[in-house]
Amino acid sequence: MKYVIIGAGGTGGILGFYMTKAGKNVTLIARNAHLAAMKEHGLTVRHLWDETVETIPVQAENMESYEKKIEAAWEEEKPDVILVCVKGYSLDSTVPFIRKIAKKSTIVIPVLNIYGTGSRLQEKLPGILVTDGCIYVSANIEEPGALVQHGKILRVVFGVREKSEFREELKEIAKDFSDSGISGELSENIRRDALEKFSYVSPIGTAGLYYHATAADFQREGEERETFKAMICEIMALADAMGVPFEKDYVKVNLEILSHLAPESTTSMQRDVMDGKQSEIDGLVYEVVRMGEEYHVPTPEYKKIAEKLKTTI
Repeated sequence: MKYVIIGAGGTGGILGFYMTKAGKNVTLIARNAHLAAMKEHGLTVRHLWDETVETIPVQAENMESYEKKIEAAWEEEKPDVILVCVKGYSLDSTVPFIRKIAKKSTIVIPVLNIYGTGSRLQEKLPGILVTDGCIYVSANIEEPGALVQHGKILRVVFGVREKSEFREELKEIAKDFSDSGISGELSENIRRDALEKFSYVSPIGTAGLYYHATAADFQREGEERETFKAMICEIMALADAMGVPFEKDYVKVNLEILSHLAPESTTSMQRDVMDGKQSEIDGLVYEVVRMGEEYHVPTPEYKKIAEKLKTTI
């Protein structure tokens, strides 16, 4: 299967690295200095847990050059799978590109931090199957052409929202992930599974930003850890109200995930805000408050932090 991965940062770049290394047909879509470095030197990944470093050659293009390549190609040369691995605020900007490069049988899998992106994208791409998806990984661009992966966890969960949309190719995608050393899980209830992932990434990003904290601050007992746990409970209550109750205690699950991160790890939202860049604060923080109001679920921790962040950021 031919894969295109839009975005080559801590999500798309890591997936592209492992899949390329496993011999899969992958093209990374990137831009600027990061793209130039990958084309010239390959893609480098440093593993923070043991400081091992590996560089491999990758196929990388920008949107414009890939579009030109596809324009002259036969229909079967177009990608079978498009993984959308951009920040939530860039999601809409990928739509015109996807329309140009996709064929009718292409499967689009958004792999973002923000909850509900699959249905949003599906509305804009009628006629193409758009699933939902989420990823468990902690990584970021260290410098152009180089990523740092903070922990060993690397798991992609994806699936269709309606059983009638299921296609056999989804099993092949899951196998390609697994062949690449990525835990690829084809979900039977992606709405719940994506919300379960959100119950980690939203609280850790929100509390990390509020306390200017690293993983170490949440790995030990204290106010930061208790706030993190309280926010997970608020999302678990939301899941109940939304009719997709979690099947496990996600306070326990998320603390276990957290325990495997390097102590100095931070979240992408923290780094973006600290660097004065555009961030996913609306989808990861303020959206939870809106969801609480919509489903009549109290979210006191989120409200407290949201009010504070609105006055300081």
